Amino acid sequence: MKSGDTLVVQGLSKQYASTKHGVGAGIDQISFRLEGGTFFTLLGPSGCGKTTTLRCIAGLEQPDRGVIELGSLAFFNADTGINRPLNERDIGMVFQSYAIWPHMSVFENVAFPLKVAKDQAYSRDDIKRLVGEALDTVNLGAYGGRSPTQMSGGQQQRVALARAIVRRPRLLLLDEPLSNLDALLREDMRRELKRLQQQLGVTTVYVTHDQAEALEMSDTIAVLNRGRLVQLGSAQAIYHRPRDAFVAGFIGSPNLLKGALAHSVQADALAEVRLADGRLLTVLFPYAVDGPQPVMVSVRPEIVALNSLATPCQPGMNRLQVVVTDCAFLGHAYRYTLQVGALRLQASAAGQAPLEVGAEVAADFSFEHSCGLVADSTGAAIAKVGHD
Repeated sequence: MKSGDTLVVQGLSKQYASTKHGVGAGIDQISFRLEGGTFFTLLGPSGCGKTTTLRCIAGLEQPDRGVIELGSLAFFNADTGINRPLNERDIGMVFQSYAIWPHMSVFENVAFPLKVAKDQAYSRDDIKRLVGEALDTVNLGAYGGRSPTQMSGGQQQRVALARAIVRRPRLLLLDEPLSNLDALLREDMRRELKRLQQQLGVTTVYVTHDQAEALEMSDTIAVLNRGRLVQLGSAQAIYHRPRDAFVAGFIGSPNLLKGALAHSVQADALAEVRLADGRLLTVLFPYAVDGPQPVMVSVRPEIVALNSLATPCQPGMNRLQVVVTDCAFLGHAYRYTLQVGALRLQASAAGQAPLEVGAEVAADFSFEHSCGLVADSTGAAIAKVGHD
Protein backbone atom coordinates (compact mmCIF):
# COMPACT_ATOMS: atom_id res chain seq x y z
CA MET A 1 0.00 0.00 0.00
CA LYS A 2 1.29 3.41 -0.95
CA SER A 3 2.03 5.78 1.89
CA GLY A 4 4.13 8.79 2.69
CA ASP A 5 2.04 11.38 0.84
CA THR A 6 1.52 14.63 2.73
CA LEU A 7 -2.03 16.00 2.66
CA VAL A 8 -2.21 19.80 2.65
CA VAL A 9 -5.48 21.65 3.15
CA GLN A 10 -5.06 25.44 3.15
CA GLY A 11 -7.69 28.15 3.58
CA LEU A 12 -10.54 25.82 2.65
CA SER A 13 -13.92 27.56 2.61
CA LYS A 14 -17.36 26.43 1.47
CA GLN A 15 -20.55 28.35 2.21
CA TYR A 16 -24.07 27.16 1.56
CA ALA A 17 -27.21 29.25 1.21
CA SER A 18 -28.55 30.71 4.43
CA THR A 19 -30.93 28.56 6.41
CA LYS A 20 -34.46 29.58 7.41
CA HIS A 21 -32.90 30.99 10.59
CA GLY A 22 -30.69 33.27 8.52
CA VAL A 23 -27.41 31.50 9.33
CA GLY A 24 -25.25 30.22 6.49
CA ALA A 25 -23.76 26.75 6.98
CA GLY A 26 -20.38 25.55 5.75
CA ILE A 27 -16.69 25.90 6.60
CA ASP A 28 -14.39 28.91 6.77
CA GLN A 29 -10.60 28.99 6.46
CA ILE A 30 -9.92 25.34 7.37
CA SER A 31 -6.17 24.62 7.27
CA PHE A 32 -4.06 21.63 8.27
CA ARG A 33 -1.08 19.60 7.06
CA LEU A 34 -0.83 15.83 7.58
CA GLU A 35 2.34 13.80 7.20
CA GLY A 36 1.98 10.51 5.35
CA GLY A 37 0.50 7.66 7.37
CA THR A 38 -1.29 9.93 9.86
CA PHE A 39 -4.64 8.89 11.35
CA PHE A 40 -6.41 12.25 11.46
CA THR A 41 -9.85 12.89 12.93
CA LEU A 42 -12.27 15.71 12.23
CA LEU A 43 -14.28 15.97 15.45
CA GLY A 44 -17.23 18.13 16.40
CA PRO A 45 -20.99 18.31 16.88
CA SER A 46 -23.56 17.96 14.11
CA GLY A 47 -23.40 20.87 11.68
CA CYS A 48 -19.88 21.97 12.62
CA GLY A 49 -18.46 21.37 9.11
CA LYS A 50 -16.54 18.12 9.50
CA THR A 51 -18.41 16.19 6.79
CA THR A 52 -18.31 19.22 4.47
CA THR A 53 -14.51 19.28 4.88
CA LEU A 54 -14.30 15.57 4.07
CA ARG A 55 -16.56 15.92 1.02
CA CYS A 56 -14.41 18.77 -0.29
CA ILE A 57 -11.29 16.60 0.05
CA ALA A 58 -13.09 13.75 -1.73
CA GLY A 59 -14.30 15.92 -4.60
CA LEU A 60 -17.97 15.50 -3.71
CA GLU A 61 -18.24 19.24 -3.00
CA GLN A 62 -16.47 22.11 -4.76
CA PRO A 63 -14.99 24.60 -2.28
CA ASP A 64 -15.37 28.34 -2.76
CA ARG A 65 -11.74 29.03 -1.82
CA GLY A 66 -8.60 27.21 -0.79
CA VAL A 67 -6.09 24.56 -1.79
CA ILE A 68 -6.10 20.76 -1.39
CA GLU A 69 -3.00 18.76 -2.33
CA LEU A 70 -1.87 15.18 -1.77
CA GLY A 71 1.87 14.98 -2.29
CA SER A 72 2.53 16.46 -5.74
CA LEU A 73 -1.09 15.87 -6.85
CA ALA A 74 -3.30 18.96 -6.73
CA PHE A 75 -6.92 18.09 -5.92
CA PHE A 76 -8.23 21.64 -5.85
CA ASN A 77 -6.86 25.16 -6.19
CA ALA A 78 -9.29 28.06 -6.36
CA ASP A 79 -6.64 30.46 -7.71
CA THR A 80 -5.51 28.27 -10.64
CA GLY A 81 -8.90 26.71 -11.38
CA ILE A 82 -7.81 23.13 -10.67
CA ASN A 83 -10.66 20.85 -9.55
CA ARG A 84 -9.72 17.23 -10.10
CA PRO A 85 -12.73 14.87 -10.27
CA LEU A 86 -13.24 12.28 -7.55
CA ASN A 87 -12.17 9.34 -9.73
CA GLU A 88 -8.79 10.98 -10.36
CA ARG A 89 -7.94 11.71 -6.71
CA ASP A 90 -6.72 8.18 -5.83
CA ILE A 91 -8.81 7.93 -2.68
CA GLY A 92 -10.81 5.23 -0.93
CA MET A 93 -13.94 6.18 0.97
CA VAL A 94 -16.31 4.50 3.44
CA PHE A 95 -19.66 6.11 4.18
CA GLN A 96 -21.84 5.88 7.27
CA SER A 97 -24.31 3.64 5.42
CA TYR A 98 -21.53 1.38 3.95
CA ALA A 99 -23.37 1.42 0.55
CA ILE A 100 -23.00 -2.35 0.12
CA TRP A 101 -25.03 -3.76 -2.80
CA PRO A 102 -27.20 -6.65 -1.55
CA HIS A 103 -27.63 -8.19 -5.03
CA MET A 104 -23.85 -8.68 -5.36
CA SER A 105 -21.65 -11.15 -3.51
CA VAL A 106 -18.95 -9.92 -1.16
CA PHE A 107 -16.36 -10.59 -3.87
CA GLU A 108 -18.34 -8.63 -6.46
CA ASN A 109 -18.83 -5.70 -4.07
CA VAL A 110 -15.11 -5.44 -3.40
CA ALA A 111 -14.20 -5.97 -7.08
CA PHE A 112 -16.53 -3.24 -8.33
CA PRO A 113 -13.97 -0.34 -8.19
CA LEU A 114 -11.54 -2.43 -10.24
CA LYS A 115 -14.12 -3.33 -12.89
CA VAL A 116 -15.25 0.26 -13.45
CA ALA A 117 -11.78 1.87 -13.26
CA LYS A 118 -11.09 4.08 -16.28
CA ASP A 119 -7.44 4.82 -15.65
CA GLN A 120 -6.29 1.20 -15.62
CA ALA A 121 -7.50 -2.11 -17.06
CA TYR A 122 -7.44 -5.04 -14.62
CA SER A 123 -7.32 -8.64 -15.86
CA ARG A 124 -9.45 -11.35 -14.28
CA ASP A 125 -6.37 -12.66 -12.46
CA ASP A 126 -5.52 -9.15 -11.24
CA ILE A 127 -9.02 -8.69 -9.85
CA LYS A 128 -8.98 -12.08 -8.13
CA ARG A 129 -5.60 -11.34 -6.55
CA LEU A 130 -6.37 -7.78 -5.43
CA VAL A 131 -9.81 -8.66 -4.03
CA GLY A 132 -8.30 -11.62 -2.19
CA GLU A 133 -5.62 -9.40 -0.65
CA ALA A 134 -8.18 -6.79 0.40
CA LEU A 135 -10.47 -9.39 2.00
CA ASP A 136 -7.54 -11.01 3.79
CA THR A 137 -6.51 -7.60 5.13
CA VAL A 138 -9.92 -7.15 6.79
CA ASN A 139 -10.04 -10.82 7.92
CA LEU A 140 -12.79 -11.82 5.49
CA GLY A 141 -10.75 -14.03 3.19
CA ALA A 142 -13.24 -16.92 3.37
CA TYR A 143 -16.35 -14.76 2.81
CA GLY A 144 -16.01 -13.81 -0.89
CA GLY A 145 -18.90 -15.97 -2.04
CA ARG A 146 -21.37 -14.81 0.58
CA SER A 147 -24.22 -12.38 0.19
CA PRO A 148 -23.88 -9.22 2.32
CA THR A 149 -27.40 -9.88 3.61
CA GLN A 150 -26.00 -12.93 5.42
CA MET A 151 -23.43 -10.85 7.29
CA SER A 152 -23.47 -8.86 10.54
CA GLY A 153 -23.12 -5.07 10.66
CA GLY A 154 -19.47 -5.38 11.61
CA GLN A 155 -18.77 -7.75 8.72
CA GLN A 156 -20.55 -5.45 6.27
CA GLN A 157 -18.40 -2.60 7.50
CA ARG A 158 -15.30 -4.70 6.77
CA VAL A 159 -16.61 -5.34 3.25
CA ALA A 160 -16.94 -1.58 2.74
CA LEU A 161 -13.37 -1.14 3.99
CA ALA A 162 -12.07 -3.84 1.68
CA ARG A 163 -13.77 -2.14 -1.27
CA ALA A 164 -12.21 1.20 -0.23
CA ILE A 165 -8.66 -0.20 -0.13
CA VAL A 166 -8.78 -2.68 -3.03
CA ARG A 167 -7.20 -0.19 -5.45
CA ARG A 168 -4.52 0.68 -2.91
CA PRO A 169 -5.44 4.36 -2.54
CA ARG A 170 -3.07 7.07 -1.38
CA LEU A 171 -5.72 8.53 0.92
CA LEU A 172 -8.51 6.87 2.94
CA LEU A 173 -11.61 8.90 3.92
CA LEU A 174 -14.00 7.52 6.57
CA ASP A 175 -17.31 9.31 7.27
CA GLU A 176 -18.65 8.07 10.65
CA PRO A 177 -18.26 4.41 9.61
CA LEU A 178 -19.01 3.02 13.09
CA SER A 179 -22.14 4.99 13.97
CA ASN A 180 -24.55 2.21 12.90
CA LEU A 181 -22.92 -0.43 15.10
CA ASP A 182 -23.90 -1.30 18.67
CA ALA A 183 -21.68 -0.08 21.49
CA LEU A 184 -19.66 -3.27 22.07
CA LEU A 185 -19.02 -3.91 18.38
CA ARG A 186 -18.11 -0.25 17.91
CA GLU A 187 -15.34 -0.61 20.52
CA ASP A 188 -13.99 -3.72 18.77
CA MET A 189 -14.04 -2.01 15.39
CA ARG A 190 -12.12 1.01 16.72
CA ARG A 191 -9.18 -1.26 17.47
CA GLU A 192 -9.60 -3.09 14.17
CA LEU A 193 -9.68 0.12 12.15
CA LYS A 194 -6.55 1.44 13.86
CA ARG A 195 -4.76 -1.87 13.28
CA LEU A 196 -5.77 -1.82 9.63
CA GLN A 197 -4.64 1.78 9.13
CA GLN A 198 -1.26 1.09 10.74
CA GLN A 199 -0.83 -2.06 8.65
CA LEU A 200 -1.59 -0.20 5.42
CA GLY A 201 0.35 2.94 6.34
CA VAL A 202 -2.19 5.05 4.44
CA THR A 203 -3.03 8.62 5.42
CA THR A 204 -6.56 8.53 6.85
CA VAL A 205 -9.11 11.27 7.47
CA TYR A 206 -11.85 10.15 9.85
CA VAL A 207 -15.07 12.02 10.65
CA THR A 208 -16.84 11.45 13.96
CA HIS A 209 -18.81 13.20 16.69
CA ASP A 210 -17.77 10.49 19.18
CA GLN A 211 -15.07 11.82 21.53
CA ALA A 212 -14.01 8.34 22.70
CA GLU A 213 -13.39 7.24 19.11
CA ALA A 214 -11.30 10.31 18.41
CA LEU A 215 -9.20 9.99 21.57
CA GLU A 216 -8.55 6.27 21.13
CA MET A 217 -7.77 6.14 17.43
CA SER A 218 -6.20 9.43 16.35
CA ASP A 219 -2.65 10.61 15.89
CA THR A 220 -4.00 14.13 15.38
CA ILE A 221 -7.43 15.63 16.06
CA ALA A 222 -9.03 18.76 14.60
CA VAL A 223 -11.94 20.07 16.68
CA LEU A 224 -14.44 22.04 14.60
CA ASN A 225 -17.10 24.44 15.84
CA ARG A 226 -19.48 26.46 13.67
CA GLY A 227 -17.43 25.88 10.56
CA ARG A 228 -14.10 26.92 12.07
CA LEU A 229 -11.11 24.86 13.15
CA VAL A 230 -10.89 25.61 16.87
CA GLN A 231 -7.97 23.41 17.88
CA LEU A 232 -5.54 21.04 16.19
CA GLY A 233 -3.29 18.69 18.14
CA SER A 234 -2.69 15.27 19.62
CA ALA A 235 -5.39 13.51 21.64
CA GLN A 236 -3.44 14.27 24.83
CA ALA A 237 -3.12 17.97 24.00
CA ILE A 238 -6.78 18.32 23.10
CA TYR A 239 -7.83 16.63 26.35
CA HIS A 240 -5.38 18.22 28.78
CA ARG A 241 -4.81 21.60 27.11
CA PRO A 242 -8.14 22.66 25.56
CA ARG A 243 -8.11 25.92 23.64
CA ASP A 244 -11.43 27.15 25.06
CA ALA A 245 -14.48 26.10 27.05
CA PHE A 246 -16.14 24.61 23.95
CA VAL A 247 -13.26 22.19 23.39
CA ALA A 248 -13.06 21.32 27.09
CA GLY A 249 -16.80 20.67 27.25
CA PHE A 250 -16.94 18.64 24.04
CA ILE A 251 -14.02 16.38 25.00
CA GLY A 252 -15.10 14.47 28.08
CA SER A 253 -17.50 15.80 30.71
CA PRO A 254 -15.71 18.43 32.77
CA ASN A 255 -17.08 20.75 35.40
CA LEU A 256 -17.18 24.19 33.79
CA LEU A 257 -17.29 26.94 36.38
CA LYS A 258 -17.97 30.59 35.50
CA GLY A 259 -15.57 33.14 36.91
CA ALA A 260 -13.66 36.32 36.27
CA LEU A 261 -9.98 36.98 35.62
CA ALA A 262 -8.80 40.29 37.07
CA HIS A 263 -5.49 40.56 35.18
CA SER A 264 -3.91 39.29 31.98
CA VAL A 265 -2.11 35.97 32.23
CA GLN A 266 0.62 34.42 30.09
CA ALA A 267 0.49 30.92 28.63
CA ASP A 268 1.26 28.08 31.06
CA ALA A 269 0.96 30.39 34.06
CA LEU A 270 -1.09 30.12 37.24
CA ALA A 271 -3.62 32.83 38.06
CA GLU A 272 -6.51 33.38 40.41
CA VAL A 273 -10.09 33.23 39.16
CA ARG A 274 -12.93 34.60 41.25
CA LEU A 275 -16.13 32.58 40.97
CA ALA A 276 -19.56 34.21 40.94
CA ASP A 277 -20.06 33.54 44.67
CA GLY A 278 -16.72 35.18 45.54
CA ARG A 279 -14.63 32.03 46.02
CA LEU A 280 -11.10 32.15 44.64
CA LEU A 281 -9.52 29.30 42.69
CA THR A 282 -5.93 29.11 41.48
CA VAL A 283 -5.80 27.54 38.03
CA LEU A 284 -3.42 26.99 35.12
CA PHE A 285 -4.03 28.89 31.90
CA PRO A 286 -2.62 26.79 29.03
CA TYR A 287 -2.92 29.78 26.68
CA ALA A 288 -2.45 33.50 27.24
CA VAL A 289 -5.61 35.43 28.13
CA ASP A 290 -6.09 39.18 28.25
CA GLY A 291 -7.76 40.50 31.37
CA PRO A 292 -9.87 41.56 32.96
CA GLN A 293 -12.60 39.42 31.40
CA PRO A 294 -15.03 36.58 32.19
CA VAL A 295 -13.43 33.12 31.96
CA MET A 296 -14.32 29.51 32.59
CA VAL A 297 -12.54 26.99 34.81
CA SER A 298 -12.49 23.38 33.60
CA VAL A 299 -12.16 20.76 36.34
CA ARG A 300 -12.43 17.17 35.15
CA PRO A 301 -14.30 14.83 37.53
CA GLU A 302 -11.41 12.36 37.72
CA ILE A 303 -9.03 14.95 39.22
CA VAL A 304 -11.36 15.79 42.11
CA ALA A 305 -10.28 14.00 45.32
CA LEU A 306 -12.89 13.67 48.08
CA ASN A 307 -11.38 13.86 51.56
CA SER A 308 -12.46 14.27 55.14
CA LEU A 309 -12.79 17.88 56.22
CA ALA A 310 -10.30 17.05 58.96
CA THR A 311 -7.63 16.22 56.37
CA PRO A 312 -5.30 19.20 55.82
CA CYS A 313 -5.41 20.70 52.34
CA GLN A 314 -2.10 20.01 50.60
CA PRO A 315 -0.01 22.76 48.98
CA GLY A 316 -0.91 23.40 45.35
CA MET A 317 -4.51 22.28 45.85
CA ASN A 318 -7.83 24.10 45.66
CA ARG A 319 -10.40 23.06 48.27
CA LEU A 320 -14.18 23.39 48.31
CA GLN A 321 -16.35 22.23 51.21
CA VAL A 322 -19.19 20.34 49.53
CA VAL A 323 -22.24 18.22 50.26
CA VAL A 324 -22.80 14.92 48.44
CA THR A 325 -26.24 15.14 46.78
CA ASP A 326 -26.09 12.03 44.57
CA CYS A 327 -24.02 8.88 44.13
CA ALA A 328 -24.11 6.73 40.97
CA PHE A 329 -22.28 3.40 40.57
CA LEU A 330 -20.54 3.16 37.17
CA GLY A 331 -18.82 -0.20 37.65
CA HIS A 332 -15.25 1.07 37.56
CA ALA A 333 -15.99 4.06 39.81
CA TYR A 334 -18.61 6.06 41.66
CA ARG A 335 -19.82 9.33 40.15
CA TYR A 336 -20.78 11.91 42.77
CA THR A 337 -22.80 15.08 42.44
CA LEU A 338 -21.58 17.70 44.88
CA GLN A 339 -23.16 20.96 45.98
CA VAL A 340 -21.48 24.03 47.42
CA GLY A 341 -23.83 27.01 47.62
CA ALA A 342 -25.26 27.49 44.12
CA LEU A 343 -22.30 25.62 42.61
CA ARG A 344 -22.66 22.01 41.47
CA LEU A 345 -19.72 19.70 40.71
CA GLN A 346 -19.17 16.15 39.50
CA ALA A 347 -16.46 13.92 40.94
CA SER A 348 -15.36 10.42 39.94
CA ALA A 349 -13.77 8.14 42.54
CA ALA A 350 -12.69 4.50 42.34
CA GLY A 351 -11.52 1.94 44.87
CA GLN A 352 -13.35 3.16 47.95
CA ALA A 353 -16.59 2.58 49.80
CA PRO A 354 -19.32 4.90 48.52
CA LEU A 355 -19.97 8.14 50.35
CA GLU A 356 -23.48 8.65 51.70
CA VAL A 357 -25.78 11.27 50.25
CA GLY A 358 -25.76 14.22 52.63
CA ALA A 359 -22.14 13.73 53.69
CA GLU A 360 -20.03 16.87 54.00
CA VAL A 361 -16.57 16.41 52.52
CA ALA A 362 -13.66 18.34 51.05
CA ALA A 363 -13.36 18.41 47.25
CA ASP A 364 -9.67 18.94 46.48
CA PHE A 365 -8.20 19.51 43.00
CA SER A 366 -4.79 20.73 41.98
CA PHE A 367 -3.85 24.09 40.56
CA GLU A 368 -1.93 22.44 37.70
CA HIS A 369 -4.84 20.29 36.48
CA SER A 370 -7.51 22.99 36.65
CA CYS A 371 -7.69 24.82 33.32
CA GLY A 372 -8.53 28.50 32.95
CA LEU A 373 -10.14 29.16 29.58
CA VAL A 374 -11.90 31.74 27.48
CA ALA A 375 -15.52 30.83 26.84
CA ASP A 376 -15.28 30.79 23.03
CA SER A 377 -12.36 31.31 20.65
CA THR A 378 -14.12 30.97 17.27
CA GLY A 379 -12.75 34.28 16.02
CA ALA A 380 -10.31 35.22 13.28
CA ALA A 381 -7.31 33.92 15.23
CA ILE A 382 -8.50 30.34 14.88
CA ALA A 383 -7.08 30.03 11.39
CA LYS A 384 -3.62 30.37 12.94
CA VAL A 385 -4.08 27.48 15.36
CA GLY A 386 -1.37 24.85 14.92
CA HIS A 387 -0.16 21.77 16.75
CA ASP A 388 0.14 22.17 20.51
